[in-house]
Amino acid sequence: MILVTGGAGFIGSHIVDALVDQGHDVRVLDRLHPVAHSGRPDYLNPGAEFVLGDVTDRETVERCLRGVDAVCHQAAMVGLGKDIDDIADYVRDNDLGTGVLLRALARGDAGRRLVLASSMVVYGEGGYRCERDGPVTPGPRRASDLQVGHFEPRCPACDAPLSPVPVPETAPLEPRNVYAATKTHQEHLAFAFSRETAMPVTALRYHNVYGPRMPRDTPYAGVAAIFASSLAAGRAPRVFEDGRQLRDFVHVRDVAAANVLALTAPQPVAGAFNVASGQPRSILDMATALAACTPDAPRPVTTGDFRLGDVRHVFASPAKAARELGFRAGEDFAQGMRELAQAPLRAA
Repeated sequence: MILVTGGAGFIGSHIVDALVDQGHDVRVLDRLHPVAHSGRPDYLNPGAEFVLGDVTDRETVERCLRGVDAVCHQAAMVGLGKDIDDIADYVRDNDLGTGVLLRALARGDAGRRLVLASSMVVYGEGGYRCERDGPVTPGPRRASDLQVGHFEPRCPACDAPLSPVPVPETAPLEPRNVYAATKTHQEHLAFAFSRETAMPVTALRYHNVYGPRMPRDTPYAGVAAIFASSLAAGRAPRVFEDGRQLRDFVHVRDVAAANVLALTAPQPVAGAFNVASGQPRSILDMATALAACTPDAPRPVTTGDFRLGDVRHVFASPAKAARELGFRAGEDFAQGMRELAQAPLRAA
């Protein structure tokens, strides 16, 4: 039996489908958080057991762990949210929820491995190289620079322009917003738990995930869902900064496949892994591709607006996941954009 927390959500439900398709017994624990769900989704897989409950509730978690061999921890509050007023909600759902789950695992005899949904946000800015100083880690961008349209980070040593490069799993973790801080803490908690209990932990650092079942009209959704919501309403996607921010857009079915590999490998594969396509694209390119798949859609608009919690470039090297997990993204980006444009977004 495999327990999937957050298994009714965007990513979690695709993991559940993939596991059920392979013949695994699956139990789902999900609170159907109102910021992501307006009710019980109609896509819930009937082949999985569903438990309506909160991962922060000790008794519910302990009950759900009975008879479980592996845990896939997807339950989390995601996205940048509205403002700093969300901070306690993120800490409750992400940090406290993970702590309650880890304590129950440590006290019980359930589980032989844990797969954690992590995120590329733990890196803060991605990888950069200075022509003079080599690999560098720029500090947070200054509001005064962003206000006048100077979006690119500069070398912290010589102030020269930088070239973005793929970020490896060995990069330092430097979260730049509340959500990122809680995802980083989830990793720290899980790996501390692993050292204490010897239970292997696999942290999958998702990059920008897109695909069917994304929620609509919510600040807690990913950028692809926000743009799709705008297009569905006949509005032009509003792209922050100049739209040249580089990201790695990875399809949700590829993310589900990575989780299945981590959950079912003959021997657990511990550590952190980038889950990415390996093909960086700008946010404006993604918005333009999505609009091109929507009949009579307005073209995206770059606004020059910014959020201090955003980073400029972050895309990944997926080499470690390929080497150790056997994971390689297989979904075609253009086809994925067409599918997203045609798929109904989930009411939230």
